[in-house]
Amino acid sequence: MCGLAIDIVGVRRTFPNGVRALDGIDLQISPGEFLAIVGPSGCGKSTLLRLIAKLDPPQDGSITLTPGDSHKLAFVFQDPQLLPWRNVLRNVAIPLELMHVPKSQRLDMARNAIEQVGLADAADRYPNQLSGGMRMRVSLARAMVTEPRLLLMDEPFAALDEITRQRLDEQLRELWLSRRMTVVFVTHSIAEAVFLSQRAVVVSRRPGRIILDRKIELPEHRVAKLRASAEFAGQTKDLFDALLGESQSPSAGSAA
Repeated sequence: MCGLAIDIVGVRRTFPNGVRALDGIDLQISPGEFLAIVGPSGCGKSTLLRLIAKLDPPQDGSITLTPGDSHKLAFVFQDPQLLPWRNVLRNVAIPLELMHVPKSQRLDMARNAIEQVGLADAADRYPNQLSGGMRMRVSLARAMVTEPRLLLMDEPFAALDEITRQRLDEQLRELWLSRRMTVVFVTHSIAEAVFLSQRAVVVSRRPGRIILDRKIELPEHRVAKLRASAEFAGQTKDLFDALLGESQSPSAGSAA
């Protein structure tokens, strides 16, 4: 699978209430790249994801996906947003149902996606029978079932405990290595950004601007113990310094 390329040029976004969320974003993302976006609350990270997904329009600038194909884009939110009256299998099959894929085919594809996230034995369970981590894995399987070429993720693991979050980071990284779709992952966690991505950008306080764009120099296959290494700490330093500089800036933006 080859991911989509993303070309963002001069993007600005101001909300109807006059709040300026983004101010002149320029960003090029290569096909199959895993990019993490970090920044303080309210800096426009989630807004940028919505613009990439064409859920909102920018006031200025352009966002081009190459090749353009809306069926090859998937979005994972912080809330798993599962339908409580559907079991895991039928929740994962929803995107295929909306695409009018025949029932037998979509259920087979859903079972395969569920197996890929390690939940094959939970296909018949309902959301209220699952832990928080399992619900997020269902959400990830639902996103992956259409075999997207672009996966947008908005702080999907933020509400989970640290151990569960790290395990899901490892699982997501392995899924990306096997599929090589383009991933844009928004997080508040520097450690998560460094562990997951090939490249990380830091966004300033609102109105958001890119203040750091850094390649992550770590092995392709990453395991839990990497987080405790000096090599990992070294990779986090520039991101931490950029965020620390923002936190100490006298012109604080309000959080949203």
